[in-house]
Amino acid sequence: MTKTRVAILFGGRSAEHEVSIRSAHNVANALDREKYDVLFIGITREGKWLVDCPPKMLASCEPQAAIETAASSVDTRGLPREFAALRARSHSAELPPGIDVLFPVLHGPYGEDGSVQGLAKVVGIPCVGAGVLGSALGMDKDVMKRLLRESRIPTPHFLVERRYSQHTKSYAEVVDVLGAPFFIKPANLGSSVGVCKVTSNSDYDEALAEAFQFDNKVLLEECIVGREIECAVLGNEEPIASVPGEVIVESEFYSYDAKYVDADASRLEIPANLNSSTTQAIQRLAIETFNALCCEGMARVDFFLCETGTILVNEINTIPGFTDISMFPKLWESSGIPLSQILEKLINFAMQRFQREQSLRTSVSAD
Repeated sequence: MTKTRVAILFGGRSAEHEVSIRSAHNVANALDREKYDVLFIGITREGKWLVDCPPKMLASCEPQAAIETAASSVDTRGLPREFAALRARSHSAELPPGIDVLFPVLHGPYGEDGSVQGLAKVVGIPCVGAGVLGSALGMDKDVMKRLLRESRIPTPHFLVERRYSQHTKSYAEVVDVLGAPFFIKPANLGSSVGVCKVTSNSDYDEALAEAFQFDNKVLLEECIVGREIECAVLGNEEPIASVPGEVIVESEFYSYDAKYVDADASRLEIPANLNSSTTQAIQRLAIETFNALCCEGMARVDFFLCETGTILVNEINTIPGFTDISMFPKLWESSGIPLSQILEKLINFAMQRFQREQSLRTSVSAD
């Protein structure tokens, strides 16, 4: 049986570089090696592509062996050298083996935002997860939330600040709209990187400066008192939702440290302790959010469940974490689908979507 060759693309230039490495390691370990050949493509913080670079090698300080491999094994005919690894598989003995499908495990900008998805589309390679549009919409929290409002999907109130704007709202102006405290976060980042909780005027400028280190556009969002619920979605035209899970935060909020550093700062309860009607409402909203934002393949939708019973969509993640502590694989495991089967479904979704797109006409002239 011919194996499907999967290229796992990971690392990247975003602040979520380390999380991506951990996700790639977990994905690789869960792939059925009876069905799949794996090619690792690591991207350094500087943006250099390293072929045949396992996650542990990219995590080291001196991935020189991987650099030498990249220089010697990549076919560059028809593509710039740094993208040549994305050449589709050829059965010609004259060419090094290409790939059948690209599996990006890149979190944040330069990977989850549509840039890599666009590259895969241009070079003609099936790509796991959302396409260009869904990825871009899911990454930009400002545009994402405006589309949610347009679709009548409830989401917390928010404001936007741009680094080079002529007028920055004062603390009093923000509080007048959002109340206090409120959160400030980069518009195009995840894993709670650059997120600050603003409780007073003295915190405001520092929190803005922190978020602007990571993005030129930041979100100012009302502080919601309630439970943090997450739900995973899987599929293309007919997506399904997992059982919901709850993040129980012991620290002030679900920060980067609470997610990945301090094991005592948070814990997951899967499935969440919810009644059946609330569970069904969250699953329905997760699928509505997935469809409204033009997503495909996979996503994790994050909610706030208020004491009044109101359900608010906080955000969507089109390349959710695949680490050993990540909610996405744990939600599906609790729903009866282990990670190996999830990965197989995601690869199949990508290849099916690619085949459908290939069947579309690209010329107006009759053949």
